[in-house]
Amino acid sequence: MYSLTLHRAPWIVPVTAPVIADGAIAAGGGKIIDVGPAGELRKKYPDAPVRDHEECALTPSLVNAHIHLELSHLHIPHCRESVNGFTDWIATLLDLRGRHSADDAGVEAAARRIMQQQHGSGVIALGDIGNTDLGLLLSREFPGALLPFREFLGRSVQTRRTVRERLEREPDGRLFTAHAPYSTHPELIQSLKSRARRLGHPFPIHVAEPPSEGDLLSRGSGELYAFLRGRGFLDEAYRPPSGIDNSGSVRYLHSLGVLDRRTVCVHCIHVSPGEIEVLAETGAGVCLCPGSNRYLQVGTAPTDRFLQHGILPALGTDSLASNPELSVWREMRILRENHPGIDPADIFAMATLGGASALGLENSFGSLTPGNSTHFLAVPLKERIRSAPLLYEYLVGGNEQIQPTWAGIQ
Repeated sequence: MYSLTLHRAPWIVPVTAPVIADGAIAAGGGKIIDVGPAGELRKKYPDAPVRDHEECALTPSLVNAHIHLELSHLHIPHCRESVNGFTDWIATLLDLRGRHSADDAGVEAAARRIMQQQHGSGVIALGDIGNTDLGLLLSREFPGALLPFREFLGRSVQTRRTVRERLEREPDGRLFTAHAPYSTHPELIQSLKSRARRLGHPFPIHVAEPPSEGDLLSRGSGELYAFLRGRGFLDEAYRPPSGIDNSGSVRYLHSLGVLDRRTVCVHCIHVSPGEIEVLAETGAGVCLCPGSNRYLQVGTAPTDRFLQHGILPALGTDSLASNPELSVWREMRILRENHPGIDPADIFAMATLGGASALGLENSFGSLTPGNSTHFLAVPLKERIRSAPLLYEYLVGGNEQIQPTWAGIQ
C-alpha cells in the first residue's frame, strides 16, 4: 500500500483540462491519483500530508521530441553566426564530424552533459536520433525516458542490403528509423517503417526541412540535388521515382505507405495545404524545431494550419550543430514570436502532451492526469499571476531562466 501526498500550489496546469487556481495533486506510488481544487482534495483525503509549493505552478514535465545528442560537441552556431543555406550547413557538419571518431571520449562527454542539462531544465523524455549507439548507452542513464533511434540513410543497393540484414538480427527492442526522403532510398524507408509498424515503434523522419527537398523529389533538380550529386551521393542515373506522388515530401511518404499514427514528421516546413490534410487523415504526427529552423534560415512551419486541422505538434530542439541553445522553454518562446496569434496554452501543450504523444508516452507523461507518472514540475513564478491566460503567457514567454524542480518525486 502506498502513502498519499497532496501537492498544493497556487496554480495547477493539467494541460488536458482547464487550469486550476489554488489546486492540488494527490500522488502516491509513483502515480497521480487525483487532481482538483485544494479544498476539495483535502476533504477527500483528510489523512494525507500536504506539501505546499508556494509561488509555483505545478505542470507536466517537458518533452524534447527531437534531439541529436551525439552532435553535442559540434557547436556550429558558436563558431558561425549564420550559414549560407542548408547545403552549406550540411557541408560544415560533415567536415566537423569527420574530425571526430564515433568513440571519441569528448563526443560522449558532450552528449552526456546535454542529456543532464535537458533533465535539469524539466525534460522527462527525449526522442534522440543518432548514427551510432551512443544514444542507447545514454538511455540507460537518463532518469526519465530516452528513446534512442538509430538512424539510417543511403541509396545504394549495398546499403539497402546491409541495413536489411542488420534489421533481421537486431533485438525487437531496438529503435530504428530513416533520415529523410532526400537522403534515403524509398525501399529503405519502407523496410525501416515496416519493422517499426510490426513492433509498434514510433518512426520519426525529417520531412520538408529544406525547400529544395521538393525540387529533388519531383524534378531531380535544385540546390539539394546539385549538392548531393557533387558529393557523389547521387549518380547521373538518378531520376525522381516513378509511380509515386512526389509533388511534395508528405505526399511522397504517403505514396510509400509509411504515414500512420506512429510516424512523426520532423520539421514539416514546406508542406502544402493538401499535405496538411494528408497528415490529419493519416494521423501522422508532426514535430517542430523552430530554433533550428531559425538558425538555418529554412523557413517557418505553418503551425496555425496544423492546429486548425486538429494536429497538435510536438517540439524538439534538434542539436547544437544547428541551434545555439537546446532549451524547450526557448523553443516555446520562438514559436510564440513566429505565431503571435496562437494561444499560448496550445504552445505549452506542444511542449508537453504533443511530445509525449509523438513518442507514444502519453499514458505516462505530458499531462497531469490520474494514472500518469508523478514526474511533474514546480515552476517558480517570478511575478504574481492573476489568471490562466497570464500564466500560459508566462510559461511560454521566453523566460529561459526558469529553473523548475521535480516536485512529485520523493
